[in-house]
Amino acid sequence: MSASVEIKLKKVDKVYHEGEKVSGLLVISSNSDLKHDGIILIMEGYVNLQLSSKNVGIIEAFYNSVKPIQLVLVYCEVSGPGRIPAGCLFNYLKCDIKRSFLSKDLQKTQQFLVQYWPKVIDPPKPISFSISPVSLSHNNANVPNFLIKGKFDSTRCSVSSPLTGYLSIDHCAVAIKSVELQLVRVETCGCAEGYAREATEIQNIQIGDGNIPHKAEVPIYMVFPRLFTCPTLIKVNFKIEFELNIVIVFEDDHLISENFPIILTRE
Repeated sequence: MSASVEIKLKKVDKVYHEGEKVSGLLVISSNSDLKHDGIILIMEGYVNLQLSSKNVGIIEAFYNSVKPIQLVLVYCEVSGPGRIPAGCLFNYLKCDIKRSFLSKDLQKTQQFLVQYWPKVIDPPKPISFSISPVSLSHNNANVPNFLIKGKFDSTRCSVSSPLTGYLSIDHCAVAIKSVELQLVRVETCGCAEGYAREATEIQNIQIGDGNIPHKAEVPIYMVFPRLFTCPTLIKVNFKIEFELNIVIVFEDDHLISENFPIILTRE
C-alpha cells in the first residue's frame, strides 16, 4: 500500500508576519483505507550559526560550528488515532429480498448521485450614469460643456469575470484626446487615533483614443488583475474596497473624472 502526504499553505509566497495564522491543508493520498496512530503537525524554528572561513580555516570552521539553536517548537495534534478512508465515494441503494432456506435470496443494487444545489448568486446590479459639468464633485469653471452617458452591466462583479458596459459621448464643446477607465483599491485601517485611508491605482486601460464620434457606444471590457484584487472586505477596523474612475482627457490635456464604487465577490 503506497501513501503520501503533502502540506499546502494558503499563502503562495509562504511569508507570514507576527500574529498571523498559518493555515492550509494536509493532503493525504492513499489507494485504500489508511490506518494511523495519530496525525501531528510540528512547527520548528531554529538558527544555524557558522564561523566564516574567511576568518579561520575551512577545517576549523567546519569543526567549530555551533549547533543549531532552537527558537520555537510547537506541537499541534490534528487528529487522534483512527482510519482515513480512501478518496472514493459511492452512493448505492441496495435491495435484499429474503426467501426460504431452499431458495436463493434476491439482491439488487443501484448507484445514485448526490449533487448540491449551486450557491444562489446575487442578481446583477446595473447602473446607468451621466457625466456633465454639473455632476462633477469639484465643479470647475474651465470645464467645457459636455455630456457623457453610459452604463455598467453590474456594480457587483466577480473577480473571475470581466467588468462590462458601454460609454457614449452625447456632445462635447472641445475635442477629446482620450477616455480611460481606472481601477482603484481603497484600503482603510482603523486604530485608537482614527482611520487611515489609502487609495492605490492598480489598473488603467484606455477605452477611447482620440476624438470619439458622438453618440457612438464605446464598449467597456475590463479584466480584473488577479494579483491585485480580492473580494470586497469590510470589518470593524479594516476595509478593502474598490472603485472605478472614468477619466476624460481633453485636447488641451485638461482632465476630469467621475468615481463609481463597486463590490467584488468570488463566485
